[in-house]
Amino acid sequence: MTAKAPLSVSDLDAGIAAGDIDTVIVAFADAQGRLVGKRVSARLFQEEVLPHGAEACNYLLSVDVDMNTVDGYAMSSWETGYGDMMLRPDVSTLRRIPWLPGSALVMADLTWENGDPVVQSPRDILNRQRERLAGRGLVAFSGTELEFIVFDDTYREAWAKGYRDLTPSTDYNVDYDLLASGRLEPLLRDIRLSMDGAGLYTEGVKGECNLGQQEIAFRFAEVQQTADQHAIYKNGAKAIAGHHGKSITFMAKFNEREGNSCHIHLSLRSAAGDPVMAGDGAHGFSPLMDHWIAGVLATLREFTLLYAPNINSYKRFAKGSFAPTGVAWGVDNRTCALRVVGHGSSLRVENRVPGGDVNPYLGIAAIIAGGLHGIEHELPLPDRLEGNAYTAGVDHLPTTLREAAQLFDESAIARAAFGDDMVDHYLNQARIEVEAYDAAVTDWERVRGFERL
Repeated sequence: MTAKAPLSVSDLDAGIAAGDIDTVIVAFADAQGRLVGKRVSARLFQEEVLPHGAEACNYLLSVDVDMNTVDGYAMSSWETGYGDMMLRPDVSTLRRIPWLPGSALVMADLTWENGDPVVQSPRDILNRQRERLAGRGLVAFSGTELEFIVFDDTYREAWAKGYRDLTPSTDYNVDYDLLASGRLEPLLRDIRLSMDGAGLYTEGVKGECNLGQQEIAFRFAEVQQTADQHAIYKNGAKAIAGHHGKSITFMAKFNEREGNSCHIHLSLRSAAGDPVMAGDGAHGFSPLMDHWIAGVLATLREFTLLYAPNINSYKRFAKGSFAPTGVAWGVDNRTCALRVVGHGSSLRVENRVPGGDVNPYLGIAAIIAGGLHGIEHELPLPDRLEGNAYTAGVDHLPTTLREAAQLFDESAIARAAFGDDMVDHYLNQARIEVEAYDAAVTDWERVRGFERL
């Protein structure tokens, strides 16, 4: 299946006229990074949505994971009447969606009716950091390595079981395995080819350590394109798994074994396309690369909320788990939070903090904001860590969502980079999650306390 995206508007018109496309999905990523929006008839999209946009309730950026409206958000509330925001299609993102017959999809930017951007929108948050880079003549490219676990249960079966006693699709560690992982190839191949058909450049797939765990990687791209494609892929992979009678999860830590990571690789180029991170300095770095790593490292604890946005995210940060715990950088060192890989034009920084539950727009925006902080203040590069970062005595990443939110709240760097409206919005999201978790009675508590306490 060859890539058929992006679609031009004339391509879309031709597909509609031929009867190949009857539905257009107008989508955006919500505060949790989920793809949401609406399906409209192809004719309505041509006549109304493309020239004028579409409306959606502003609570879509102000709900919890269960889609409940919650208090504390400035942009939407009962007091303000839960009005509309506008979805403005970005036609450069038009694409076919092979796993949904007759469908095309377009990503939308969010504005208020007067045209002002919705500054709490993840896509706008990333765009503002892209604009800051552009002001310095820089463009960022990234790739996200997103892991997931496959189960032989359908999503509805898993729900009915309370997500207990599920059957993973492999029975043992299949890291780089080509035998047991082959049993999943009908599903994995369908995902890969479907994503290619949606215009994503699939690089390949490999088994991972946890039972049923896999990773499909895609070619690096400019950061907004990467974030858009990440959101589309995550949504589509779940739908395709459902077609195969299976389910997959991207949650950061499904069980006590290895978690699902989402390592984010990022590099910079000039506006002319020339790589700027390599140079004649130590480790083959340019001065810009020194400052960039120093800035990302300096902001790592304060920005952890954007890399690890959920209660479950922090269960992944376990010693000896290949998920980082310490604030350190190293050259090709997988125990560090920041791992430098590549040489010359391929030189880049891999941020190993995010898990599979990261909102890609916010995670990438945090990396850019941190790197720019280092450049603007010409921060010196700390010594690289050689050896085991788990036992090196370096500063520790936050261990709970509560701690990460406090660091984000108190961060003058975050408020300068993102603005108070954005910071307060995502602090409220964290507060809601912490309060919900504190009020929940878990299976762990029942097992320990029902009879024996």
